[in-house]
Amino acid sequence: MFALSSGRPPAAIAVVRVSGPMAGAALTALAGRLPPARRASLALLKDAAGAPLDRSLLLWFPGPATATGEDLAELHLHGGRAVVAAVEAALATIDGLRRAEPGEFTRRAFENERIDLAEAEGLADLLAAETESQRVQALGMASGHVSRTVAGWQERLLELMAGAEAELNFADEDDVEVVEGAVQRLIAGMRGLAEELGLWLARPAAEVIAEGLSVVIAGPPNAGKSTLINALAQRELAIVSPIEGTTRDVIETPLALDGIAMRFSDTAGIRAEGADAIETIGIDRAKAAVEAADILLWLGPPKAVPNHPRAILIAAQADRWKGDAAAEADAARCDLTLSAMTGEGMDRLHRMIVEMARTLLPREGEAALRQRQRAALAEAKLWLTVEADSREARDLILLAERLRLSATALDRITGRAGVEEMLDALFGRFCIGK
Repeated sequence: MFALSSGRPPAAIAVVRVSGPMAGAALTALAGRLPPARRASLALLKDAAGAPLDRSLLLWFPGPATATGEDLAELHLHGGRAVVAAVEAALATIDGLRRAEPGEFTRRAFENERIDLAEAEGLADLLAAETESQRVQALGMASGHVSRTVAGWQERLLELMAGAEAELNFADEDDVEVVEGAVQRLIAGMRGLAEELGLWLARPAAEVIAEGLSVVIAGPPNAGKSTLINALAQRELAIVSPIEGTTRDVIETPLALDGIAMRFSDTAGIRAEGADAIETIGIDRAKAAVEAADILLWLGPPKAVPNHPRAILIAAQADRWKGDAAAEADAARCDLTLSAMTGEGMDRLHRMIVEMARTLLPREGEAALRQRQRAALAEAKLWLTVEADSREARDLILLAERLRLSATALDRITGRAGVEEMLDALFGRFCIGK
């Protein structure tokens, strides 16, 4: 199979990758020779009729120590559309060679055990990363950080399982003290591992990094919410008007602050009276957005701030109310004074949002898990959790079965157990080669 593995032309360079048993034959057919393994070589490529195609840099990687686990060849071409099209057309005429399906190069790498499922998911996220936090998270996953951790857990489970099997096969059932001692050691090991899995489950989910933190701007009508989101987005995103109830729906825009992906939302002004039927729907949506927000920017009176664990109280429109004793008293109870019109307080707000956002992200060196991985980890933890007074806490056979089920759940994070139904969706998301 073959495919363009670099970006769409035109470009300075285009890389066409060929993988499989015909990779060497493809190089020989176009270049007239097979270059030395793993050494760049310059050659004039020709089609079947002998017409020149391009002067290309060739790379030949004999399998299985390659990205796909198969023989692999790369053609580094000039990146014009016509050049790439001509080379691909020449490759398509070679018997036994075809265009790769979307994601097929990476799927073969998975099937040939060059990467595991967690690394493949990390690679997909790495190719889709748009912010620094997304890049760091995806790179850690693609580099095998999660896989190595899971391998460590599996090794500990294997040791516990071996201990349980040894007791079942060789222990004297009549020696109650020996059996009870073995059971207690087994339960202690299971609890210790369950606690460690719980610490990983307590970390932020990878979706928070990939999709962006939700930052909701809320407050009463005419509090300056739309002006603030326009200032943050640096464009006229929302309509600004002195008429109350202008914003009647949630207006969302993606932004990245200091490399952290966020989704900022402007909402309808929240008020108890005077709203018509349409505005009431907008108010209900605003309240729902506040409840779901990771961070709340409240532009209303401090006494009316919704109960939220991460709220920043903003005394907005400072260019209008300074000198008003009542307004200044309210502002003193807020976290910062701001004017989106003049820019006063915007830098400080930026810093406060970023500092609060970092508390919701994994610490440096930590990895976050996807929803699928978290579900498998939670199941593994569940099987390791045994009540002290339960029947299982006194039965080696049942404990051994729990260990086996926990190991099976962990295997779904990096291996094949129970994942065939989602492979097509995963590998279709991205292309390595195609």
